[in-house]
Amino acid sequence: MANNAEGAKSRSRVSMLEEEGEVAADYLEELLDIADLDGDIEIDVEHGRAALAIVADEALDLKHLVGRDGEVLDAIQELTRLAVQAKTGERSRLMLDIAGFRAARKAELTVLAKNAIAKVNETGRSLALEPLNAFERKVVHDAVTAAGLTSESHGEDPERYIEISPAK
Repeated sequence: MANNAEGAKSRSRVSMLEEEGEVAADYLEELLDIADLDGDIEIDVEHGRAALAIVADEALDLKHLVGRDGEVLDAIQELTRLAVQAKTGERSRLMLDIAGFRAARKAELTVLAKNAIAKVNETGRSLALEPLNAFERKVVHDAVTAAGLTSESHGEDPERYIEISPAK
């Protein structure tokens, strides 16, 4: 019986995240219409979060929605989260990607994390990385955990950074 209850709870959570994605997609569609931009919105559920991506045939058309170092993307993501919260009454942790920016950055960060992990394994000493935003820290923390090492964030945004340490 417990497995049935857990399965129903899991399906219910996925349904909630799918609904969250639909609400976010509606908001983003309106935003694209206001800005007179073409783009398709893809909705998924990844790692217990609603995940949305705005894609276009010409990624350059969406470049200004990403901004320098993803700053505009971060702002649009926060506005979308607030729109979802206003509609559903629930706090949103959705992730937004525009023109593949986050996917490309995730690939870069995975390489950075693997190099840092190798250095920590080689030296047996902790290593501090440059400051990263919350999305970037999450990618690095996940890679470090998968490698069996430990990581901890220190400092205050925007200077918050990760220290990677050998397994304890």
